[in-house]
Amino acid sequence: MRRTTLLALLLLALVACKPQPEEGYQPTPYELSTPMFFPSKTNIPEDNPMTVEGVALGEKLFFEERSCAMCHHKEHSFEMGPQGTLEHLGTKHTMLPLINLAWNTTGLGWESQVATLEEMVYAAYTDPLEINTDTTEVVKQLQQSETYPELFKKAFGTNEITFVLVEKAIAQYVRSLVFANSKFDRYLRGEEQLTQDELNGYLLFTTETGADCFHCHGGGSNALFTTNLRYNNGLDAVTEGTFKAPTLRNIALTAPYMHDGRFTTLDEVIDFYSEGVQYSDNISPLMHHVMQGGVQLTEEEKQQLKAFLYTLTNE
Repeated sequence: MRRTTLLALLLLALVACKPQPEEGYQPTPYELSTPMFFPSKTNIPEDNPMTVEGVALGEKLFFEERSCAMCHHKEHSFEMGPQGTLEHLGTKHTMLPLINLAWNTTGLGWESQVATLEEMVYAAYTDPLEINTDTTEVVKQLQQSETYPELFKKAFGTNEITFVLVEKAIAQYVRSLVFANSKFDRYLRGEEQLTQDELNGYLLFTTETGADCFHCHGGGSNALFTTNLRYNNGLDAVTEGTFKAPTLRNIALTAPYMHDGRFTTLDEVIDFYSEGVQYSDNISPLMHHVMQGGVQLTEEEKQQLKAFLYTLTNE
């Protein structure tokens, strides 16, 4: 009984120490609309609903001098691009693009090693090879600034800043990065037509007898263009790892490709899936053409597939 009472008192003390929203606090709900053929389920937690004020605060924090935008560049679909490297992950490719992540419910990172966007913010700030900073110092600097206390008050009803609120704000901003207005989206909505090569490329993409991409990367009925699941896609004959299938949206902007950045062009990626796939004991059963070394596309089919993939770019 004494232990139970002590635990209850400690929990009450922790709650009392947390900054509480002021009475009358009313943020503006942020309307996150689900694009056509996106999943209905999102990863928005109950304790961090999206608000207009929270997203605005998160955007400002994201683009601070020593923050997320150091590595997540807008022009590369919010990832690092050709110069990206994170040696501690054994990869030359920094990260997956931060787009449409509100619909990712399977974990974040190449190995789905981070459960939530909020946790991803903390991991990025504290990792020695990423932002590499003391979260206490971050909070101290924000608290002492002329602008941030009022912005946190607008977003969360308190001007007492904590790193948990930093995590929540940046996570809200990342969830707002919705990319669903490519040429292919406009085609789905009946607003624009694809060329014959683009249509042929889409047919190749979505058939097992063609390029056979859709099992891992979705398609018209899964417009995220990823299942957000992990696979061994036949990169090496000896491997134990499985890695997340990245979204193919904005694929023209996100070189280099694969978890280790081994391919510098989209042509190299297509060549690999056509005739470079290698068998290993834990190869994904979805790699149906592994015994032939790949899907064996003709040069014309390769160009048609690339033409379709380019229609997934958000201008």
